[in-house]
Order: sequence, then C-alpha cells, then structure tokens
Amino acid sequence: MLLYLLIALGGGLGSVTRFWLSEMISARMDSPFPWGTLVVNLTGCFAIGLLAFYSGPGGRHFTSQEGRFLLLTGFCGGYTTFSAFSLQTLTLLRSGDTGRAAAYVVVSVALCLLGTWLGYRLGSGWIAQR
Repeated sequence: MLLYLLIALGGGLGSVTRFWLSEMISARMDSPFPWGTLVVNLTGCFAIGLLAFYSGPGGRHFTSQEGRFLLLTGFCGGYTTFSAFSLQTLTLLRSGDTGRAAAYVVVSVALCLLGTWLGYRLGSGWIAQR
C-alpha cells in the first residue's frame, strides 16, 4: 500500500510540475507550436534517464525500490509518460534488440495516433447526436 501512495505522491507532483512548466513556456512563446509540451517531454526524458542511472543498482546513489517508484514511476510518469516510453526504448536498444526497439517506437506512435483519432471521432459523434 505504501508503494501506491508513493507513486500517487510522485505522480501528483509530476503532474503539477508539468502543468506549471508547460503553461509558463506556452505563455512566453505565444506560438501555435506546442513548445511547452515539447520542453516537458524533453526534460522528462532527460530526468528519467538521469534518475534511472543514478538510482539504479549500478548507479552512484542507489535508491530503494520505493524511492525508484516515487521518482521514476510517480514523478516522471506524472510529468510525462513519454519519458517512460523513451527509457523502455533505450533499454531495448542497450540490450542490442534494435528491431524490437524500432517496432516499439513505430507501433506505439502509430497506434497511439490511431487511438487518439478514434477517441476524438467517437467523442465528436456523441456530441453531434445531442
């Protein structure tokens, strides 16, 4: 149960940080390009890579399993799930599984875009019926 609470705490902090940073950047850039989201995804990927290295068994500052869940699954997951996707892809690449890594990237992007489109279409159909 403690693990779930730590993940929820980290996720909440990550989500609030994501919202704050994205809004701050978007307000300053005043552009239709989603700069805030891009910066969040880039910094989240950097953070999960750094935290995974430093908090892992071979890292400089080994962290308990609870600490890793708080930081990686909780904070980074709440901040951006793109960071988890990137770390999983890097893990596949580092293990020499290039084909599976490439397939994961292509399938994830394609199916996530398809899912977003289907959800949008389904939602817009429901709205049109009302």
